[in-house]
Amino acid sequence: MSKLTLKKPIVFFDLETTGTDNVKDRIVELAFIKLSPDGKKDKYTRRINPGMPIPPEVTAIHGITDEDVKNCPLFKQVAHDLYEWIRGCDMGGYNSSKFDLPLLAEEFLRAGINVDFTERHMVDVQQIFFKMEARTLSAAYSFYCNKEMQNAHSAEADIEATIEVLEAQLERYENISNEVPALHQFTHSDEYVDYARRIILKDGHPVFNFGKHKGRKVEDIFNAEPQYYDWMMQADFALHTKQKISEILNRMKLKKAGLKV
Repeated sequence: MSKLTLKKPIVFFDLETTGTDNVKDRIVELAFIKLSPDGKKDKYTRRINPGMPIPPEVTAIHGITDEDVKNCPLFKQVAHDLYEWIRGCDMGGYNSSKFDLPLLAEEFLRAGINVDFTERHMVDVQQIFFKMEARTLSAAYSFYCNKEMQNAHSAEADIEATIEVLEAQLERYENISNEVPALHQFTHSDEYVDYARRIILKDGHPVFNFGKHKGRKVEDIFNAEPQYYDWMMQADFALHTKQKISEILNRMKLKKAGLKV
């Protein structure tokens, strides 16, 4: 199998953050590597002032302190340039679909940029590894590339290793396509509406994936209990979740008005 086949650019990325809660935590370092169909490779790497203290136990993992980022820009100061830099690109990373991508989307939404990554293909290299071998990024790097990782938990080092692992996976597994749309399908086992997976698709319909209404259609609940939407909008849900339930409610209103959705 040849290396990754691209029909448009794909951006592999990794984030270092203040924690693992994509609603409350913030980015402290980001690294993006753009691979283009012509073989060109561009990088966008920088540290970010999260606007909140970095917990000592998190600093112990990635080595970034409050002092390191105190003079760095806030995410909202780089958001527009970064958004333009990744515009029109597919996305890729390691465990990115469940952590990095949701947190990045929240940062963009907080900065007032209405980005929806669900419209792009996403290649999660971890899912290929888990489906084939089931290990961690460092183990994946050792297993596939026969190398030991240097500077693990540096955003750029992690994403460089991720790209190498993907290329080695494509060489190893002949039954895996090297095209991004097929890799997107292979690395996504569930159909979700929002990144937090509070709402998933079942038989083509958005259904709740949490709480007392788990498994029930969102439209049915909003029709029977209109206040449930209001509660969700006021509660501590991710901005992307709120964006998606608002889209569902707006579609419901258009249907009731007899307008084409």
